[in-house]
Amino acid sequence: MSFKYTPNTLKKLEQLFEEAKYIIRYEKGNFNSGYCLIEDRRVAVINKFLSIEGRINALIEILPSIDVNVDDLSGEMQKLYSQLKATPSATSETSEQQEIDAQ
Repeated sequence: MSFKYTPNTLKKLEQLFEEAKYIIRYEKGNFNSGYCLIEDRRVAVINKFLSIEGRINALIEILPSIDVNVDDLSGEMQKLYSQLKATPSATSETSEQQEIDAQ
């Protein structure tokens, strides 16, 4: 999926998490990946010093690891979720490229 790293895109992702009953908090911390996921409380803590692009990438990285009930999402959010889920993550692309380079 191709999208722009804008505040509007960030708001859409935040709305998607809200509809999935997850709370997003932007706080200071030593996160190796830029975020921390507390699954028991359904909270995603993201480093507040990340840029908009970093925040969007962190939310997209978290998305496959959380349980989202698609029936609870609005029509627009269902469409966004299906587009994001169909897009391979940047980390898998990097690992695939590393495997290709190793051969």
